[in-house]
Amino acid sequence: MKRTTYLAVLVVLLAGYAYAANPQPVAVYTFTCNGNSFFRSGACPQGGRPDSLILGSDGNFYGAAQVSMEGSSAPNGGTVFSLTPAGTLTVLHTFAPGPNKNYPGGNLGGLVTEGPDGKIYGETIYGGIGGCNGYCGAGVLYRVNKDGSGFQIVHRYCSKPNCADGEYGGVLVVGTDNNVYGTTYYGGSNNAGAMFKVTPSTGAYEVVFNFNVSTIGENPSSLVVASDGTFWGTASSDQGEMLFHYTEASENMTWVPMNFPLVKGLPSAGSMLTFGPGGNFYGIYFIYGTSGAGMFEIEPDGSNLQLFPFYTDQDGAGAPQIMLFATDGNFWIDDYNGSDGYGDIVTLSPSDGSLIQRLSPFSATAAVGAYPAGLIQIKDGTLWGTTGQYGTASKGHFADGTVFSLNAGLPPR
Repeated sequence: MKRTTYLAVLVVLLAGYAYAANPQPVAVYTFTCNGNSFFRSGACPQGGRPDSLILGSDGNFYGAAQVSMEGSSAPNGGTVFSLTPAGTLTVLHTFAPGPNKNYPGGNLGGLVTEGPDGKIYGETIYGGIGGCNGYCGAGVLYRVNKDGSGFQIVHRYCSKPNCADGEYGGVLVVGTDNNVYGTTYYGGSNNAGAMFKVTPSTGAYEVVFNFNVSTIGENPSSLVVASDGTFWGTASSDQGEMLFHYTEASENMTWVPMNFPLVKGLPSAGSMLTFGPGGNFYGIYFIYGTSGAGMFEIEPDGSNLQLFPFYTDQDGAGAPQIMLFATDGNFWIDDYNGSDGYGDIVTLSPSDGSLIQRLSPFSATAAVGAYPAGLIQIKDGTLWGTTGQYGTASKGHFADGTVFSLNAGLPPR
């Protein structure tokens, strides 16, 4: 009798965690610009084209918007913002053009993370050094307090001769040693990219490893931190895609080839490295010259690479942004272009890479906007993300992206 009761309770719990029927994202905040919606030209006081989103330790969201004005061919500033779960947005910092419009403090906001000191760390794509309409410069690494005070440029990329300090930053992560780590796509002593460390107590920036195209590879990306505090990522070399492993305690870097095969005579390559079930790595692979994308799985020693079939058809390759291993035991991906050109959110099975569901709520007229990016899951199980354009705005304004939430019935974290 007791066993029957337990079984009944289990069934009820599982039913409660089942996917919500036809879940739809809801716009929590819409970035609006001043101007005509047809010409889409004007100032964006809170920013526009939000690109990244994290949940801070205080329960609020933080992110960066790419621009402060639309309608110019050159990138224009951007903002760093905070957002309460109820939808109240605060601009923490606006990247200003400066007297020569070279954006000495950075231009075009990118990814952000929270440091061990509670500050928000982030990078810009341009600005910092140079003087030609904001495109010059390799960007800056900055930090700012959660209330918007104390904005500080931690490092201007490419400030050393031949960009030995790195050029164009990527993902920022926090190590178990309470330092902030990241990679640069270019620069370093071999102009193949570098891995760096920032010490929060002093703000000191240090290159800890220089990549080399003839060995470990170039253009490092997909930096992730394992439970043991070591770092993993991918790079591209003369031998194809490489899986690298950096141990901070011993300052040791090792790497193995991932051995992506030819598929129908065409080269394949992977990206978006993330941990999945069983401690293996998962990511998305593409085939050169072929429209489509699929999931791959590989063990940490580089063995047993498996390419699952494309989850997109030949007419809808899309552009995957973030690969999230969610609490339902599946992968959730925000696809920037998606099947209809405006973006999708797709769910993939880790066992065979098959498509479980596809959500296509994004468009130029949808309240949540179009072109999703930055998908995350918070403690209550809901998904949050951003869209890069559109949304709903009042007369005399136009929408330039949103922050949205999606209750898909997933278990809490």
